Amino acid sequence: MSLELEHYCPECEEYRDFWKVASTTMHLGTKVKWHCPECDYGFVRIDGEVDTGQTA
Repeated sequence: MSLELEHYCPECEEYRDFWKVASTTMHLGTKVKWHCPECDYGFVRIDGEVDTGQTA
């Protein structure tokens, strides 16, 4: 998995390259934390099933 991910940042209101800051394996799968280097907004993805960076 890459250390960078292009993703929309709601704080900066544009697409940014997010950096992978943590990764761990848990019972739901691999949990990965991503952060925007410009504003420090972050989100979590768990095996592509759970994504706290998605809007409802």
